[in-house]
Amino acid sequence: MKNIVYFDLETQKSADEVGGWSNIRDMRMSLGVTYSTARGGYQVYPEKRVDDLIDELRRADLVVGYNVLRFDFVVLQGHNDFFDYEQVPTLDMMIDIAEKLPFRPSLDSVASASMGIEKIAEGLQAIKWYREGKMMEIAEYCCFDVKITKLVHEFGCANKQVYCANRAGPKLSVPVEW
Repeated sequence: MKNIVYFDLETQKSADEVGGWSNIRDMRMSLGVTYSTARGGYQVYPEKRVDDLIDELRRADLVVGYNVLRFDFVVLQGHNDFFDYEQVPTLDMMIDIAEKLPFRPSLDSVASASMGIEKIAEGLQAIKWYREGKMMEIAEYCCFDVKITKLVHEFGCANKQVYCANRAGPKLSVPVEW
């Protein structure tokens, strides 16, 4: 059985706090979450277990995420210089979808247009929770984002397309080969 690992993380700091988007490595992970199809469940990783998270990603047959190549994996490199994400088989759904559109849609836009599901919070709220020591809230939010990621992937696999909200008119159909 192929082990697909769905993945998301939240950060301790915003882009503004680290001097901009060119310094993603400095944002630091507050908490990461995976869902493994082999395990059949979620795993929550606080910052002190970042190397365990990286080990799980390295062992996966496929890591599926949303904007993981340009964000989540770069954050992890800030914790472990030896994490070479180019060695990890990855499907970054955001990059795949954005290549077919004139813009980069959010996960919320794709999940909402495809299945009527919406995120329960956003990244800046997770940073606020981190500062308040509310790790359970971050874990719940991050688990839900991983679930949405999994559902979008499964929807795309089953239907060979996903949908995306379009400000200029009806929702857009985006063909995918997942």
